[in-house]
Amino acid sequence: MKYMVMIYNNADVWNALPLATHEAVWSEGGKRWQELVASGEGIMGEPLAPPNDSHVIRIRNGAADVTDGPFAETKEQFVGFLIIDVASEARALEIASSWPDAKYAAVEVRHINVSNGS
Repeated sequence: MKYMVMIYNNADVWNALPLATHEAVWSEGGKRWQELVASGEGIMGEPLAPPNDSHVIRIRNGAADVTDGPFAETKEQFVGFLIIDVASEARALEIASSWPDAKYAAVEVRHINVSNGS
């Protein structure tokens, strides 16, 4: 079963943390990711560029409306993701709960609906 683990971060909270905490989170995340890859559960994972580097496109009245920055005014922004392939939802939740960002931010787990083309 494939899941997307989405990591959200509040920039104000993150930026208030000491650099040593940043480094610890990055290091622990890297180690956890290597464990997931080694077990065959880790498929893909990447951090995202800062939200202010994003663009949102909405088609309105047949024309593209392009907006810079995040799509919603919210304190938490989507900053990275993992794609995992695990035996159960319980395992996906276990992985998300052990992800270091969960100590400082929100981590969402969502099942990926895989279409068989029919």
